[in-house]
Amino acid sequence: SVEANHGDLKSEENEEEAESISFELVHQVSIYQATIMAGGKIRKEKKPRSGGGGSAGAGAANHYQGGVSFHKSKGQHILKNPLLVDSIVEKSGIKSSDVILEIGPGTGNLTKKLLEAGKMVIAVEVDPRMVLELQRRFQGTPFNNRLKVIQGDILKCDLPYFDICVANIPYQISSPLTFKLLSHRPAFRCAIIMFQREFAMRLIAQPGQNLYCRLSVNTQLLARISHLLKVGKNNFRPPPKVDSSVVRIEPRKPLPPVNFKEWDGLIRLCFNRKNKTLGSIFRQKSVLSLLEKNYKTLNALQLSQDTTSQDTEIAELAVLGDGDAEDASMEIEDERDDDDMEVEEDNAVADKSAFKEKILGVLKQGDFEEKRSSKLTQVDFLYLLSLFNKSGIHFS
Repeated sequence: SVEANHGDLKSEENEEEAESISFELVHQVSIYQATIMAGGKIRKEKKPRSGGGGSAGAGAANHYQGGVSFHKSKGQHILKNPLLVDSIVEKSGIKSSDVILEIGPGTGNLTKKLLEAGKMVIAVEVDPRMVLELQRRFQGTPFNNRLKVIQGDILKCDLPYFDICVANIPYQISSPLTFKLLSHRPAFRCAIIMFQREFAMRLIAQPGQNLYCRLSVNTQLLARISHLLKVGKNNFRPPPKVDSSVVRIEPRKPLPPVNFKEWDGLIRLCFNRKNKTLGSIFRQKSVLSLLEKNYKTLNALQLSQDTTSQDTEIAELAVLGDGDAEDASMEIEDERDDDDMEVEEDNAVADKSAFKEKILGVLKQGDFEEKRSSKLTQVDFLYLLSLFNKSGIHFS
């Protein structure tokens, strides 16, 4: 009887202790939820450093996923928002038969969704640590046979056939990568790419807009470009310093019938000072000297100006992306004095120059003399180039 009573007491004590622990847990969870809803942060106790304290300190400063640290200097910003990943895949319009090119897959958050949507994913990654993490993640899964990982620099790799490109790229390679993709043959259906927001806005800028530049003109010559969605910097780990945008790029088929070296030469001149009138730009001594040299050389060699072959034109596409990513898309400010740049009106020899009159005659013929590059459309530039070429004036 006494033992039975003693057992009952122990049971009651255990129940009371369990209730106390349960109450304490509920209380802590309530405090946590209330703090989060109020926008606060939960303080975490600092763990004492172990004997190898250096690695612990370094770990606190770095960003990790799956045990791999990310380097901002290499442009490694991994998408961490699963809803955003789903939205990108949905807007890509991937077919079940598509071969997908992914650039910079990182740890594979986007890769997994692409494998679920398409037939095969070809992932190009320059960081060997990320390559190992990607292979480890999908090893032994049904996706393993449908994932091909290429370790290397995307700008130096020979790309295989693909139907669609989906990529969250390092922003420092935006310009050269864009033109490398557009010069790829056979042409792909479309590319869905995450760019730095300002670069994306330059891609889609229209005549008359502040960001309309050489990059805008060159890319829109080769492709139809549309803005899909804006992405805040907090959607990445680690967060970049700027916001991003996702754009859709659809190569034009067929390519416009234009010599791309000629085109790029004209566009470079026109956007050297995009807010100056074309009459002012083509009166510059340096411009007249360059064009006259080309004119005399071509006449002396009697070079044929017939349309080049398709293969040659494709190779020439790379010139449209020459230059630094930022410099290629921005107006170049030439700080030389106007006295050195402009043909002096008092100089009778320059005024009577037959070549100068030839240049100005072309501008007047197309009513371009008082127009500015920042307001001209693709059709305007194509027409201007054709007028110059018909007069024997070339830009390459």
